[in-house]
Amino acid sequence: MAVWIYDIYIHFVMHHNSEVRIGHSLNTQEKEFITRREQTVQECLKKLGIPCQDKVPKIALLGSGGGERAMLGLLGSLDGFKETGLLDCVLYLSGVSGSTWCMASLYQDSDWSTKLDSVREKIIDRLKGPAVSWSETFSKLKKYYKEKDIFSLTDVWAVLIVTSFVKESDQLLNASIYLSADPWVEITPYEAGYSLTGAFVDVSRFGSQFEEGSKKKDQPEVDMLYLQALCGSALADEQNIWEAIKDFFKNLFQRKEENLVEVWNEIPSSSIDDAGQILMDLVEMNLLTLKGKDTSDLDKTIRTNLLDGTLPSILVESEKRDYEDAGLLLNSPYISVLRQERDIDLIISLDFSDGDPFMTVKDIAKICKNQNIPFPKVIVPSGDIIMPQDFYVFEGYKKAPTVIHIPLFNTVNSDKVEEWRKKYSTFQLSYRADMIDPLLEVAGKNITNNKEKLMEEIRKIMKR
Repeated sequence: MAVWIYDIYIHFVMHHNSEVRIGHSLNTQEKEFITRREQTVQECLKKLGIPCQDKVPKIALLGSGGGERAMLGLLGSLDGFKETGLLDCVLYLSGVSGSTWCMASLYQDSDWSTKLDSVREKIIDRLKGPAVSWSETFSKLKKYYKEKDIFSLTDVWAVLIVTSFVKESDQLLNASIYLSADPWVEITPYEAGYSLTGAFVDVSRFGSQFEEGSKKKDQPEVDMLYLQALCGSALADEQNIWEAIKDFFKNLFQRKEENLVEVWNEIPSSSIDDAGQILMDLVEMNLLTLKGKDTSDLDKTIRTNLLDGTLPSILVESEKRDYEDAGLLLNSPYISVLRQERDIDLIISLDFSDGDPFMTVKDIAKICKNQNIPFPKVIVPSGDIIMPQDFYVFEGYKKAPTVIHIPLFNTVNSDKVEEWRKKYSTFQLSYRADMIDPLLEVAGKNITNNKEKLMEEIRKIMKR
């Protein structure tokens, strides 16, 4: 299966004979993938008693953001699709924020869809296992600093925050995994760029520097942890992020919380104190910079204590482009699958959001109306916002795709929707081991309970 995940701003300057592809057409490799995948879809539909001769329906499965709740929700949903026999009907799998954490874990095995059970168990075992050690954490942070021309907040977020959720620190990006960041930008297994303006580069050049359309400088291989952080920075405002990290450090280094005891014992208290002070100084320096205040004293201290006189100027001044979790703009990856060139017939929207479980589909309906993109009318009964059902269909018309919308917590799989929402919040530390299986089960039931309804909508698409 292909991965499409949204979230990254990249700037390209056009030039003759450039390495930037200009145009809205699909990449040649993507077209070849679609041809191969359509054969799989056709065989799957035949097994389900839905024969298709001329045109295979193009189905896109979307996973919204929502932190670890979204990560586990997507994993449980995919398990449900496998159980119903519908997994191979899907042409595109796409996600933002927390859903990308799941996708990144899946795509560490390029054949994951054919052996989902074993891949799923590996992920669950890891999430239930111990946290990444502090020695690994600091080693990773130092590695990012030494190897990158631009050492940014995303690196800190990756090592200190994302690691605590995904519980791995050094997975490299293999040939079939690609993630991205902002609704109008996408990264596929083949290329990355702006879907709105139609400017793309080969994905192998992702992270490199370009000038006038030609590659100027390579960057080290991008690893999965960094990409997960890029796709899942839960706070958009830079100062808010630094404040959050500052509070995180205060709690971490001043309290020996129960789930940190084993990790805490790995290194001497003196090392903890030193490391904590260095990191706190780094955070404080960024906050002062944002406020336009002098940071020279902190700069000197950090140079002396940790970085041997080579602190990057990026921390105090630089021309930069900021990255933001797409989930903060539109918490589901609709934009990419709605590209006219992809010609999607059916969108299955898995919503793992906090708050209004229909916000994503209502927001994209408004965006599509403003952008003249075909999209069905979205009308949701007011009472369903608080107590949603488990299956909604917004009928497509003319060139608009049909949209199936499935809220994670609903009155069908539970009579205590609000309790589930409070128990599985977005902004909390990684879920306890005993919280994981119930969440996977709830997500899976949303699919298995609706197998016949899903098949009926596919039949309607075939007739249309």
